[in-house]
Amino acid sequence: MFEHLNAQAQDKIMALMVEYREDPRDTKVDLGVGVYKDPTGNTPVMRAVKAAEQRLIDTETTKSYTALAGDPAFVNALSGLVLGDAVEADRLAGAAQPGGTGAIHQALELAKMANPDVTIWVSQPTWPNHLSIIKHLKLPMVEYSYFDNDTRAVDFGAMMSDLDGVKQGDVVILHGCCHNPTGANLNLEQWREVTELLGKKGALPLIDIAYQGFGDGLEADAAGVRHVASTLDEALIAASCSKNFGVYRERTGLLMAKTPDEKLKTVTQQNLTHLNRQNFSFPPDHGARVVQMILDDPTLRADWESELEDVRTTMLALRKQLAEALQARTGSDRFGFIAEHRGMFSRLGATPEQVNAMKEKHGIYMVGDSRMNIAGLNKDTVDILADAIVDAGV
Repeated sequence: MFEHLNAQAQDKIMALMVEYREDPRDTKVDLGVGVYKDPTGNTPVMRAVKAAEQRLIDTETTKSYTALAGDPAFVNALSGLVLGDAVEADRLAGAAQPGGTGAIHQALELAKMANPDVTIWVSQPTWPNHLSIIKHLKLPMVEYSYFDNDTRAVDFGAMMSDLDGVKQGDVVILHGCCHNPTGANLNLEQWREVTELLGKKGALPLIDIAYQGFGDGLEADAAGVRHVASTLDEALIAASCSKNFGVYRERTGLLMAKTPDEKLKTVTQQNLTHLNRQNFSFPPDHGARVVQMILDDPTLRADWESELEDVRTTMLALRKQLAEALQARTGSDRFGFIAEHRGMFSRLGATPEQVNAMKEKHGIYMVGDSRMNIAGLNKDTVDILADAIVDAGV
């Protein structure tokens, strides 16, 4: 029966990684894969993670199952980090997931169970896996305007005009902060306007927050999410720990559902648990336990927040250095948006032909739509990238 299977397209970023590894040039620069790298090109294990893991090894007495929805201590700790006190406990359901990807997948399955006629709205552009999961689940999808390729900023007027077409029961995917792939974020006033529109339309926001702490800080990055969750009766929030805790391979995530009342919280929690059971039974626990230990221990948490702040400010410094290098080379401030964007990514605005030229001539590897991972730079490679951008005529 396997002869009836169709070949699947290779993931473009994974293919780019292979091509980069095979490039013999010493000056090559990897701006493709979405992982944080320190100035030496390493993706480090954070100090607090190391300490928590050692403590876990020393104290763990069993590898038995936890619970279908994950350890409640993890659910409480991570929901507290993301939402603060924006949602009362008796209105918040939650279940641990295998990473942010698992949380998005389960959120869309939950939405389909709640409304078989649901349509999913996604920003243009968005994280490619949003589109892939929606397609895999055979859900109708509509794209809404988000990014202005000329200004490299949010095209908020076009966004709101498009979202005026959402229907009651539709799901609108929003990026909580550090928009992937553009790096262009909504400000708080724009969050308020989007929230008001979704409330009037009766649409359900699904907020994907994968980079909390990478933009303007832990609290500021969560401000939009908290406003939505505190204002609307219903919301879904998918959180990932891959980036801000650096536990990529541990697959640590959480799906939260804000419900109108305690009764519906109970029903929603039952459905979250049911979905976990059908898809993978018990979620991974090691990364979740480590994250919970860090968040609940004042000393570990302080060290984690300090290192996370170093990561954030390092990326901001690289953004500023690149913007200044390009300004010096072009005599123009047209690349100033790089310093204004937040998180790991910026969309440069180059054509696929220009992206390919930078790769072939300068060894600069970025995704074909010109999304570049700022964290793939260091102070010595900024000039290499700036020269390549100017030489390609971006």
